[in-house]
Amino acid sequence: QVPVVESGGALVQPGGPLRLSCKGSGSIFNLYAMGWYRQAPGKQRELVASITGDGKSNYTESVKGRFTISRDNAIGTAWLRMNSLKPEDTAVYYCNEAKTIAAIVRGDFASWGPGTQVTVST
Repeated sequence: QVPVVESGGALVQPGGPLRLSCKGSGSIFNLYAMGWYRQAPGKQRELVASITGDGKSNYTESVKGRFTISRDNAIGTAWLRMNSLKPEDTAVYYCNEAKTIAAIVRGDFASWGPGTQVTVST
């Protein structure tokens, strides 16, 4: 499996926006569900947002109304738009893809991309 590649992480001030990108692994990207995850220091990796191949999205409670997941199947890319960032959003953010949303929710992937660091601080 070719790993996905995340990008777009940065140091941002509280309240600011940021957009992360995830390049999918193959030509059947449109068939796959995608998920954005994050892992803060000392914490387990958690699913932040997910999106099906046909665009249905879901979010963890702490980011609802602030984060938006989207995708463009034509270019095999998914994004996570983050607004009103808080210090507690600081984490390494990862994306991954799977054939089903159930697999995205389980998150037990054999391989992960390198992730992208998001730091929210003054």
